[in-house]
Amino acid sequence: MAAIIQPWKIGVIVDSFRVGVREGLVKAKKVGADGVQIYAVTGEMDPANLSSAARKEWKDYIESLGLHISALVGDLGGHGFQDKLANAAKVEKSKRILDLAVELGTNVVTTHIGIVPDDRNSEVYESMHLACEELSRYATSMNAFFAIETGPETAAHLKSFLGGLGSKGVSVNFDPANMVMVTGDDPVQGVYTLKDYIVHTHAKDGIRLREVDPRLIYGALGFDPLDHDKIAEQAESGDAFREVPLGQGGVVWDAYLKALRDIGYNGYLTIEREVGDNPEADIAAAVQFLKGKS
Repeated sequence: MAAIIQPWKIGVIVDSFRVGVREGLVKAKKVGADGVQIYAVTGEMDPANLSSAARKEWKDYIESLGLHISALVGDLGGHGFQDKLANAAKVEKSKRILDLAVELGTNVVTTHIGIVPDDRNSEVYESMHLACEELSRYATSMNAFFAIETGPETAAHLKSFLGGLGSKGVSVNFDPANMVMVTGDDPVQGVYTLKDYIVHTHAKDGIRLREVDPRLIYGALGFDPLDHDKIAEQAESGDAFREVPLGQGGVVWDAYLKALRDIGYNGYLTIEREVGDNPEADIAAAVQFLKGKS
């Protein structure tokens, strides 16, 4: 007898609603999401700003809405972990975000680590490797993951970097649109390439208008990194790429989702919407689009 295929678990980044966490959670429930991802770097969800009582209150509130947390966002910006002088503080902050994630009921923190250099012997590669090696050990000790978002480099190059860390505590948050928009890499093949590392995904779509140096988007030592808002501005009105509603871009969703099924992925498809004047309507449409693919 054929196995029963379970519907996809659909998540939403609450910050995509641009209304604050508490109201964003309500909107996530309203549009029919199963789970949520929440930024936990600054502001009200910064681990440094949350007492034990406040953490329990948030966990209880999210559960009262019938939602689960798919992951926290722990992207610290800047150059990721390329700058060895900044890494000690960033590693420590990342660990505290992972501690919070586990307390809130998830074992995934997504992040950007900076663009992995081609030269394995470079100082930047070594700095990134050492930081991620430490984070990977810490995550593994908690049965958890730091999940690197795809996009700044090809899937094959990212796999090579991950393979040298010695454990899978640093794994992958697969974002197919970033690959389409920035590197031009094939998301379907990327799923098969990174199959042993995918622990979370973002559901986003986009088109590539021209080739662009990823360092100009994601930043690297010697290049000024764009902050989150400026990257969103590029995705809305820049001349290199565009973020578009699900199904209207370069992600071939049927083939992409089949690839995720093929590798046995049964985690969240978490909707991220960084552009547009009516994010709630766009997210609601994205939820229905993904439900139609279950």
